[in-house]
Amino acid sequence: MKRIIATFIAVVMMIGGVFLFLNNRGASQADAQSSSGKLRIVTTNSILEDMVHNIGQDHIELYSIVQRGTDPHEYEPRPTDVSQATEADIIFHNGLNLETGGSGWFSKLVSTAHKEFDQEVFAASAGVTAQHLTTNVNEEDPHAWLDLANGIKYVQTMTKVMKEKDPKNATYYQLNADKYIAQLQKLHNTAQSQFLDIPEKQRLLVTSEGAFKYFAKAYHVTPAYIWEINTEAQGTPEQMKSVLAKIDNSDVQSLFVETSVSPKSMNKVAKETGLKIYSKIFTDSLAKEGTTGDTYYSMMKWNLDKIHAGLTSQTD
Repeated sequence: MKRIIATFIAVVMMIGGVFLFLNNRGASQADAQSSSGKLRIVTTNSILEDMVHNIGQDHIELYSIVQRGTDPHEYEPRPTDVSQATEADIIFHNGLNLETGGSGWFSKLVSTAHKEFDQEVFAASAGVTAQHLTTNVNEEDPHAWLDLANGIKYVQTMTKVMKEKDPKNATYYQLNADKYIAQLQKLHNTAQSQFLDIPEKQRLLVTSEGAFKYFAKAYHVTPAYIWEINTEAQGTPEQMKSVLAKIDNSDVQSLFVETSVSPKSMNKVAKETGLKIYSKIFTDSLAKEGTTGDTYYSMMKWNLDKIHAGLTSQTD
């Protein structure tokens, strides 16, 4: 009997030791992951992703929800998106009713990931003076990044949050941000006078979506578009009539189509007016990696150069 009891005790102790080993092993793995020293950041689109990359570089783990070439106005999150958002230390979204408008996909994602606005979730556009839609004056136009001065504000806002969440790397983030902001500021300064050599009646920027209000105000062009925002009906007879009237009252030389929309409606405008579509330009997404326009800086430089050339009817 004593032998049986002794054997039983030995077995219990062995099992306990196994559980203790596994528990300690799991804890040490968790500790190793949490002490990796890298801030885990999720952004809602590729433009914010590139900005954050310039600030954090190799000191962060970075994931973008909406992939390049995809419209962020309406999006259906994938399981991977939810998983990444759940594990994130910070989630940056554009704000200004971009991701939270329409179907409200981002608000649902935040709730599913058990995150809180202004605790782990931050709008990069905080501090930007919003412009509003003409079809709904109570609704903000989300495309603030198309003015480089606003893009700089985005970088400043995100840098501040990253420094607060990861104070040991605050100096590193600030130095990177300062260098990046200097590049953006130089491009913005040049762009502010870039279009003044074009006659005013010729400075009509015709696009599919009305995404260029911020751009137009900053760089002295007049926006004209078929529809105002991508969540609306696109290319209706009324919309076509309105943009054609604006073109008739101008001396505009060229049309433009965005990389993230179908060219179908703009092709109709080209046929009606006899004007050519000069170039594709970027609005809601960066280009594929390794191609021109795959960073925020190069996207904006491409837009500025192509729009100026198109409005003056220059050839490549």
